[in-house]
Amino acid sequence: MQENIDKRDRAAQFRLRLARAMEERHVSQSALARNIGVDRSTVSQLLTDHGARLPNAHVVGGCAAALGVSADWLLSLSDRPESAAELLASSLTFTEAPRALVDERIFEWHQEAAGYKIRYVPATLPDMLKTRAILEWEYAPHLGRTADQAIGASADRLAWMRSAQSDYEIAMPLFEIESFAYATGYYQGLSPEVRLEQIDHLLALCEQLYPRMRIYLFDAKRLYSAPVTIFGPLLCVFYAGSHYMAFRDRDRIETFSRHFDTLVREADVAARDFPNHLRRLRTAVSRDG
Repeated sequence: MQENIDKRDRAAQFRLRLARAMEERHVSQSALARNIGVDRSTVSQLLTDHGARLPNAHVVGGCAAALGVSADWLLSLSDRPESAAELLASSLTFTEAPRALVDERIFEWHQEAAGYKIRYVPATLPDMLKTRAILEWEYAPHLGRTADQAIGASADRLAWMRSAQSDYEIAMPLFEIESFAYATGYYQGLSPEVRLEQIDHLLALCEQLYPRMRIYLFDAKRLYSAPVTIFGPLLCVFYAGSHYMAFRDRDRIETFSRHFDTLVREADVAARDFPNHLRRLRTAVSRDG
């Protein structure tokens, strides 16, 4: 963005940018004049007048709309020629979220953010930390007869995600891990053996990957978070069930990063205490089982 630019320089820049936009979009002076409702001589004057006077807001806005650029760019108030609609479209995307293991889009985002801190509020237990038995129980109804092949094909991707040079911070509601341990709600019907195996798997991963992988538990009665993944400074992605909603603009990424900071700062179970919390749940599952 250019600031405190001289009026004469701003007018000269307007002429240059107007001519550039017309050339790139193959719009003639006559066509532009028809689009904005002025005489062709007015457009010619806009392009050749060497004075310091800028056209009125109606003409500037008409030129911007007709050429698909922003009025701020024509007036040297912005270095981005895109219109507001184009900027929004480039910073916000919707992607279908198939009911499948580590779909291609999510895997591509993890690859793109390799080396950055990845912060994650999962919808259930994180897929990358689940045992095969849990994955089969959860996904077999959706994957049908190819469940075994699909889970096997995902193994390399899951291994890559665990070994990538990224720090992972995971924040989950307390009730999620407890609901799993006691087989209530979403996890109803899971046998004690499968639950104990999953808890042991989590304990092993915590031992192997801490501090590169840190898991926090927050109280959902005090704090709330939709399922979201923040891929470093690159993008943040919300899971909305049938679609992912991805933001790439810096302000939104910073906003949701601060939201994640709150989840971590006010967590009831910090990452260093998570294994002990798991062991207490394991004891309860063993006793009840």
